[in-house]
Amino acid sequence: MDPLESNGAVGSCSDPPDPLIKPRTEPLPPAVLARIERNRQRALLLRQARLARAAPSAGDGATTAKVMKTIDSGAGFFIEEEEEDSERRTLKVVHKPAPVMEPDYLMCEECSRPFMDSYLSNSFDLSVCDQCRDNEVKHRLISRTEAKQLFLLKDCDLDLREPPLRFVLKKNPHNPRWGDMKLYLKTQVVKRSLEVWGSEEALEEARESREENREVQKQKRFNKKVKELRRAVRSSMYRKDTSAHQHDYGPEELVDEEEDQYRKVCKTCGHQLTYEKM
Repeated sequence: MDPLESNGAVGSCSDPPDPLIKPRTEPLPPAVLARIERNRQRALLLRQARLARAAPSAGDGATTAKVMKTIDSGAGFFIEEEEEDSERRTLKVVHKPAPVMEPDYLMCEECSRPFMDSYLSNSFDLSVCDQCRDNEVKHRLISRTEAKQLFLLKDCDLDLREPPLRFVLKKNPHNPRWGDMKLYLKTQVVKRSLEVWGSEEALEEARESREENREVQKQKRFNKKVKELRRAVRSSMYRKDTSAHQHDYGPEELVDEEEDQYRKVCKTCGHQLTYEKM
């Protein structure tokens, strides 16, 4: 018997197989098979744990993953190696392309044609194209003063009532150094006046009532001016007599016998002059 076989140096399961030694044809004992199975199960568990650590998390946003190659060593465990660059496979996440959106067109209220933008839509949020814009009548602009006087609106009706009326600024034609004018769209001002007064009849009654009050106030101011004028005319015609008064007693004398005095009375002012005679 060979001394190497007696020392047990041949047949170790942990050593790689020697190509010069012929493989054993006899079945392995049950203890060796059990150890091989345990090693295989342990290798599988290690492989799963390593893959779990190497897998990207859901929040990392990674779109690629490395593919590992498992090699059976033939000694009861597996060897994991990374594939070569030429054989490496990359997993790509394909995103569905976004749908093509058509541009948002506005529909003209006058001609019913689509358009992108216009002066009235940008300035007053009115869906009317530039071709249908009527600057003289339908889409005429009026000043803030006209809006308040013609349609009996207040500042709060224009600025605070929801939604506030939109306006454009323009240089004052009377004097450019004055403040800019606020121009409103007349149709929107008319609509706001109907919201405030309720109907056209109520608005017309308010106009008539305000006109009557204006006439009454105008008549009062006229009467006051006439009264002041009359007073001024009277004061200018009055002349105060500043000359010295001359008493006119006349020849008649009144005698007071008890006091032994004489009296004379002025014919003009009634002044009495009392005197004694020696």
